[in-house]
Amino acid sequence: MTTFDDRENAFENKFAHDQEMSFRVTARRNKLVGQWAAAKMGLTAEETDAYAKAVVQADFEEAGDEDVIRKLLGDLIAAGVNTSDEEVRQALSDQMVEARRQMMEAK
Repeated sequence: MTTFDDRENAFENKFAHDQEMSFRVTARRNKLVGQWAAAKMGLTAEETDAYAKAVVQADFEEAGDEDVIRKLLGDLIAAGVNTSDEEVRQALSDQMVEARRQMMEAK
């Protein structure tokens, strides 16, 4: 192998690692925001675990965060929680920071 091939392989490995970490951080964020929403809805511990998993699954419906926001907002409103699109988006942002912190600690 040449130095160029080594550098190319290293770049590809780093890209794959970065993509995996991004996916894991987003999944962690979705779990955390699901727990946040479950607390607002007054769910039990078992219901909270199931709901957090459902929020993680909701992210696979389409690219971006809109599918998660739509689920959270719809579920919160259906449960009678007074909330807004802005509050849900802020919770996503806050939980992204927490998810990154947790992933960095786990390294």
